[in-house]
Amino acid sequence: MIEQQHRNDFASDGYAIVRSLFSPNEAGILLDHAARSSRIRERVMSMPDGDGRQSKLTLWTERVDDVFGAVSRSPRVVDGARRLLGEDVYHWHSKVMLKEPRTGGAWEWHQDYGYWYNDGCLYPRLISCLIALDRADRANGCLKVLAGSHHLGRIDHGGVGSQAGANRERVAEAERQLSVRYAELDPGDAIFFHCNLLHASEPNPSDRPRTSVICCYNAWSNRPAAGQGHGKPEPIELDTVGIERFATV
Repeated sequence: MIEQQHRNDFASDGYAIVRSLFSPNEAGILLDHAARSSRIRERVMSMPDGDGRQSKLTLWTERVDDVFGAVSRSPRVVDGARRLLGEDVYHWHSKVMLKEPRTGGAWEWHQDYGYWYNDGCLYPRLISCLIALDRADRANGCLKVLAGSHHLGRIDHGGVGSQAGANRERVAEAERQLSVRYAELDPGDAIFFHCNLLHASEPNPSDRPRTSVICCYNAWSNRPAAGQGHGKPEPIELDTVGIERFATV
């Protein structure tokens, strides 16, 4: 699935979009489980933006043996992370994110390494893979990125609402120099992005939800020298069966 152009994009821009990483049917299975899973519902957190609008997420670091665990161990995702980082990886954490229609809030400009740094990872050798479960576009607050901002290095972060946001003066200067791009995705499309890439999203004023699953990985060589980190550093047992076995009749 990862071709040379994806590797070139990741190196230069800090992200790579992979169309149809999962099929629309597979995305539908994931969307169904995101709505029905008691584990997802019981662990959901609301994350208000600076204006108090709510986005919801459920995050886990442990290995899970459900459809979402199958995604985080999918060769399509894991091998993509390996090839883009250029080395072996282990599971850092995964999450399901939901922006509800008309009420879903924004995510402030931030780098994941802006706060993962405090978990003891010495280098910014972490990567995320966001998979769209329904249509994500500008109308319902899709992910937006500052292309090439991973070359800036880590920027200081502070609190914005209940979220971590990058220093606003630095972000404003980066916006003047770099290109803001919107990751508009169909169900099953994915975007891999570097942990130092500045990314954000706008509120969802539309009548459509925006749901996604994000799998995050740390390079094996970058296991935390201090601090607890997130997921347990252990080899990933790839799930080669696929997620269609989780389809409900």
